[in-house]
Amino acid sequence: MFAFNMFPRPFNTQYKCFSVSMFPGNERQDVERGGKIIMPPSALEQLTRLNIVYPMLFKLTNKKTNRVTHCGVLEFVADEGKVYLPYWMMHNLLLEESEIINIESVSLPVATYARFQPQSEDFLDITNPKAVLENGLRSFACLTTGDIVAIQYNQRIYEMCVLETKPGPAVSIIECDMNVEFAPPVGYKEPQREEKKPQEDQIDPTDLMPESTGFFAFQGQGNRLDGKKRKDSGPSEIQVPKPVYVRGIPDYDYKIGTLNFLRNIKSINTNKDEKNTDEFKAFTGEGFSLRKSRK
Repeated sequence: MFAFNMFPRPFNTQYKCFSVSMFPGNERQDVERGGKIIMPPSALEQLTRLNIVYPMLFKLTNKKTNRVTHCGVLEFVADEGKVYLPYWMMHNLLLEESEIINIESVSLPVATYARFQPQSEDFLDITNPKAVLENGLRSFACLTTGDIVAIQYNQRIYEMCVLETKPGPAVSIIECDMNVEFAPPVGYKEPQREEKKPQEDQIDPTDLMPESTGFFAFQGQGNRLDGKKRKDSGPSEIQVPKPVYVRGIPDYDYKIGTLNFLRNIKSINTNKDEKNTDEFKAFTGEGFSLRKSRK
């Protein structure tokens, strides 16, 4: 009797890695902007024999530094024994040109949540950052916690650190509904609100107005009809009400280049013996009767 293994064997091999700029032919910006690599045709044949299910996801390991990341595959057109990676991926793995990298096929859970941290405050200038991130991640197949991915927008490259992913440290983002959050960018500080302190030199407009003089109604002392003294009949200071400040009406006839000095000029009584006729006197004046006289 023969026993067959029902589980596919994993794809696990080593290649020399190069950045996309070393790929022969035209410049491949589609590889540089995403999270997928270019592998040789022999890798596709081996993956087909091993019955690897789609989407094909791989774990990349730099055994010298124990740095790990995950990616998808874009094409199988590389030279035999070579793979081509985006520059940001080689930077995360601390790899140099033509160094050995280990590639292993993996199966990752579908992402439900991811949290990113922009590496520059310039990312705050983007009007809709979530839409920009969603459009940039279309070229990615998976995310790994701790990676710094590169997103291109308006001829600029923004680096984003993957702070957290759920349900695991490495997730697949192909056809998924993922909630996205942003952490404050590196070096960002919350603007401090300055509390307005009351200005000591600020002058109340009513302080500039001249003190009111003359008669003030209901400011005297009262007396009892029975002649007895009131309990609260002690001397008290009469409080003069402060005048209400009223804004003036602008001078619409003002001519540029002129200065008008307005002063409150009081009449000066040159004769000390002569009384001021303009002074107000209470309960003085003429009365009128509502009934007409018979005379």
